[in-house]
Amino acid sequence: MAANADLLARRNAAVVRGVGHATPIFAAKALNSEVWDVEGRRYVDFAGGIAVVNTGHCHPDVIRAVRDQLDRFTHTCFQVLPYESYIELAERLNALAPLSGPVKSVFFSTGAEATENAVKIARAATGRTGVIAFSGGFHGRTIMASAMTGKVIPYKKGLGPALPDVWHVPFPIQGGDISVEASLRYLTFVFKADIDPSRVAAVIIEPIQGEGGFHQADPELMRGLRRICDEYGIVLIADEVQSGFGRTGKMFAMEHYDVQPDLICVAKSLAGGFPLSGVIGRAPIMDAADPGGLGGTYAGNPLACVAAIAVLDIFEREKLLERANSIGRRLRAGIDRLSRANNLLPISAARGPGAMIAFDILKHRGTTEPDAEATLRVTRRAYENGLIILSCGTTASTIRILVPLTVSDEIVDEGLAILETSLVA
Repeated sequence: MAANADLLARRNAAVVRGVGHATPIFAAKALNSEVWDVEGRRYVDFAGGIAVVNTGHCHPDVIRAVRDQLDRFTHTCFQVLPYESYIELAERLNALAPLSGPVKSVFFSTGAEATENAVKIARAATGRTGVIAFSGGFHGRTIMASAMTGKVIPYKKGLGPALPDVWHVPFPIQGGDISVEASLRYLTFVFKADIDPSRVAAVIIEPIQGEGGFHQADPELMRGLRRICDEYGIVLIADEVQSGFGRTGKMFAMEHYDVQPDLICVAKSLAGGFPLSGVIGRAPIMDAADPGGLGGTYAGNPLACVAAIAVLDIFEREKLLERANSIGRRLRAGIDRLSRANNLLPISAARGPGAMIAFDILKHRGTTEPDAEATLRVTRRAYENGLIILSCGTTASTIRILVPLTVSDEIVDEGLAILETSLVA
């Protein structure tokens, strides 16, 4: 088998440079929260494929469900020959979603497809075109999704003008310069200066920003958005692509709030590593698009649907919501201990609900000044020491932890020990 360096050279010759890499490591196998590279080296995985394997790599129940489906058929296209697993998955998600009244679902393949189709549904339901999004938000890399994403580098730089009728409002971060009141006031300025609210189809927001740095939306912001959307007939979309499926200690992050969205975008850990995304929403809104207006050749693939059903079973049987909160407590305690160590790089306290945990690397102890260069060094040291972690944030100085919820306490502690070594000043 080829070495990492050989594969990297082949990759650079054959694959576009526009696809970035967090590490120069090439995976050979993975199990639960551990990964082995092509050279046989083992790593603790605190990245989870960017929150895709909340039920762990190669969970035997997921693999078994997919193997059974392989013996029946791999593809018919749901729009040509439908199949029961798509319907069963929709029924189960409709029952789980924090939405009142009749609920319906539709499936796609990627998170960007979910956010774009949520906008299509909102436009069909309202007869309007405008979209309000937030700074720091990430909604995907396709044209509409990148237009809604509130970060230029690297998602928009050099890629041409964004689609029109998408407007951004500052996202209020706890302890930051923008308050909830200021953010909502800015939205009223947008309504006065840029687009009349009668032309706005949707407001889209991540309950907890992913690429933006794991900052949780304040409950008052959610209440304010719900009030504004109700006043003007705007569809409120919760992008739960990264925060959904137990990551925050609840099945959906919106369950942490006392208001409900109209539509919820899901993907990532929905299908345990298989490509599947969807939109779950209030039935009258979801049914606004005409037949043929939604879907896709591979949308709701049968292999991914049975994998997702297995994922939901695993959550129930293994009590992964409780486990997420337990993991989160362990991670927060460990990170907060590291933040008090004088021999390590200065870091912030841990933040985030459940097991959606992050912290910032700082230039000086006792300040909030970010250190992007040190963050890059820490992620590099980590994988050299045997730990896969990811950075994020608008200042590229946040370390996020997305360890599978099936991880053992021993491996969590092992990962924290490697992190400590990687943070040595």
